[in-house]
Amino acid sequence: MTEKNPYLSVIIPAYNEAERIPSTLLDIDHKLHDAPFEYEIIVVNDGSKDNTAGVVRKLANTVKNLILIDNGTNKGKGGVVTQGMLSARGQIRLFMDADNSTSVDQFMNMKPLFDEGAQVVIGSRAAKGSRLQPPEPLYRQILGKLGNILIQLTNVPGIWDTQCGFKAFTANAAQEIFSRVRTKGWGFDIEILAIARALGYKIKQIPVFWVNAAGSKVGFSAYLKVFKENFIIRWWFLTGKYGVSRRLPVF
Repeated sequence: MTEKNPYLSVIIPAYNEAERIPSTLLDIDHKLHDAPFEYEIIVVNDGSKDNTAGVVRKLANTVKNLILIDNGTNKGKGGVVTQGMLSARGQIRLFMDADNSTSVDQFMNMKPLFDEGAQVVIGSRAAKGSRLQPPEPLYRQILGKLGNILIQLTNVPGIWDTQCGFKAFTANAAQEIFSRVRTKGWGFDIEILAIARALGYKIKQIPVFWVNAAGSKVGFSAYLKVFKENFIIRWWFLTGKYGVSRRLPVF
């Protein structure tokens, strides 16, 4: 059992991750076991067609403070990350990928920033000091850079890597930001950062060690969806859908 308000909540969205998630959960448990704070690990199953939920349940007796939120239908990555963030109890709430591309021990580089008063801290593969093993395929590098320029022009200037799946928020920031999320797909990363900016939060960035895990579910179609959702998010801001009085600069 976790204490009522653990310091850290780790949220993991999972879709058809029965094969990869056991090693990720065991690694998280190992690296946080001796941490000087209490934590909980929340896996949000996104209507998987494999045995993801069953595998997580079996690990509940092995992995400390493991919680499963099991959705019968697919909500999209944005939908299940939002679900996990709003159900979490941690003072700090971190979401990370089920493939463990950025391992949880890198949160310790975020913690000093939170101790100094930061409310939003994200991992960035574009930050100085980041390491990618191996580097992304060339087509993904090109698409990523071109797409990021577009994203900066429309929604989040100054953020060179919006899509790294390693982002942490204080409980208050998580509540304010994720209660406004409308995007269910891959573009939700852009949305949460744009909302954070609109609410006046400064976004701190840390370099990460990122492993290009085999079996990535991000294909060319995902890039197209992100670009489409980027413009939809911009439109929602301009039409006041987020209930945020502060407006983004018009480009």
